[in-house]
Amino acid sequence: MKPDAKIYSINAGLVLAVFAIIFVLLRVGVLNPFYEHLIILTCINIILAVSLNLSAGFLGQLVLGHAAFMSVGAYAAAIFTNATNASGTLGLAAALIVGGLAAAVSGIVIGVPALRLRGDYIAIITLAFVFIVQSLMLNLNNIFETREGETGIIQSVARLLDVTGGAQGMTVPRLTSFELAFFVMVITVAVLICLVRSRHGRAMIAIREDEIAAEAAGISTVYYKILGFTISAFFAGVAGGLFAHQVFFIEPLDFDFVFSIELLVIVVLGGMGSFTGAIVAAIVLTLLPEMLREFQLWRMLVYAVLLIAMMIFRPKGLMGTYEFSVENILAKIRGRRSKREK
Repeated sequence: MKPDAKIYSINAGLVLAVFAIIFVLLRVGVLNPFYEHLIILTCINIILAVSLNLSAGFLGQLVLGHAAFMSVGAYAAAIFTNATNASGTLGLAAALIVGGLAAAVSGIVIGVPALRLRGDYIAIITLAFVFIVQSLMLNLNNIFETREGETGIIQSVARLLDVTGGAQGMTVPRLTSFELAFFVMVITVAVLICLVRSRHGRAMIAIREDEIAAEAAGISTVYYKILGFTISAFFAGVAGGLFAHQVFFIEPLDFDFVFSIELLVIVVLGGMGSFTGAIVAAIVLTLLPEMLREFQLWRMLVYAVLLIAMMIFRPKGLMGTYEFSVENILAKIRGRRSKREK
């Protein structure tokens, strides 16, 4: 077996082992439905964290609008499911694709003007996008309220926005399962890792390291910024679709700017430019508030102190730019063996 094939086989085996352990624990009742819900939310947060890490960590663009892309995907997927009465795994898969594509389109719309800028200006524009999307979801159904005799585009828009429920929110059938959430998460991580290791990923990293030098070397910085931004938005939309079909009910306030900041905190704590770090941080920051729930009066204080301590002692995050790799572990084992043989 070739070295690469062996490493891929080991990685696949580890992923399947983790899935099998959690699946068995859920089915025999060791983990109750509350923990299943928490595990699904962890998978969703991992998708959000690694997709944001693509644009913020590897591309080097400070993005604060990830919650907006998630909300676009959540509403698009929910509207598709309610309109088509979709059910089962195939129905949810189609809804996730619709949600991802809707978020990707919104990513292109905001990315084309925003990513021609640099630094803090991108953060300001993407943060403004969160408020725009939230305001549209809350108020447009009132602005386009149908009147007697109105037809055409206004009536069509009004009907669509009435479906979203405005400030009252909308109900969504629960279709998300642990199995689907887990494998969508695995596919997302695998796709993004392959992207970063490709020539397109190397071009994005070059832009992060020195945008002027990358442009001088012939890399189309605007193209790769929009590409990374769009892919990041697509997977945020997929995560939004999973979230909508897990919580039964969604409303615009679920996707406010505070949630965008929380996602950025996950990426920073895990390590800007490390998918492994983003995964670990997403797991820790999803489970930690629940683990501290017994300390009802003190849990937010403890949570904040832990975050501050993390930033003081590990300013580059849990993993920095390091990636956990089976290949590196095997190389160390071989090196130790060769030293012993000598």
